[in-house]
Amino acid sequence: MKRHFQSFSINGEIHDKGLPILLICNHVSWWDGIWTLYANQQLFKRKYHFMMLEEELRKNWFFQYTGGFSIKKNSKSVIETFHYTAELLSDAQNLVLLFPQGKIKSIYQDNLVFEKGIEKILQRTKNDIQIIFQANLIDYFADAKAHAFFNLLHYNGSHQLKELENAYNTFYKKCLAAQAKKEV
Repeated sequence: MKRHFQSFSINGEIHDKGLPILLICNHVSWWDGIWTLYANQQLFKRKYHFMMLEEELRKNWFFQYTGGFSIKKNSKSVIETFHYTAELLSDAQNLVLLFPQGKIKSIYQDNLVFEKGIEKILQRTKNDIQIIFQANLIDYFADAKAHAFFNLLHYNGSHQLKELENAYNTFYKKCLAAQAKKEV
């Protein structure tokens, strides 16, 4: 990453509660998984898992060796994936990354629409977990290489889809506003 980026900045106070972590993150590029892996290595040091579309995992098969597991939308196997994800979230040594919008979207989008799967996973989770929001943003400023900003926030609210989505969007809009004020 140092070859491709000018700097990395992790913003937000995060206190590790020793619980399994569900990391909910915007999906703006193929770098997102690497950026969240970096945040995990710096802060949480958990075993890293991430969900990706089955067709993408087939194309990028090596991700299965880095914690990637697949979901096939509109199939019966989606239930198995939800159970597997909930099972991962039963172990305090695990961090599971989900991109709730389900596909890559523009970094400038200010209203992310969550797929229903995240709520289904949370309904199957039997123990306490730590939910953390991450918003990845980049800026070039006067440099040839981008500066990467990883913004984090603990979420302690409802597991209902709309409330989770609204809370993430509020957080994301605050991150965008703060980013617009930055100077390097």
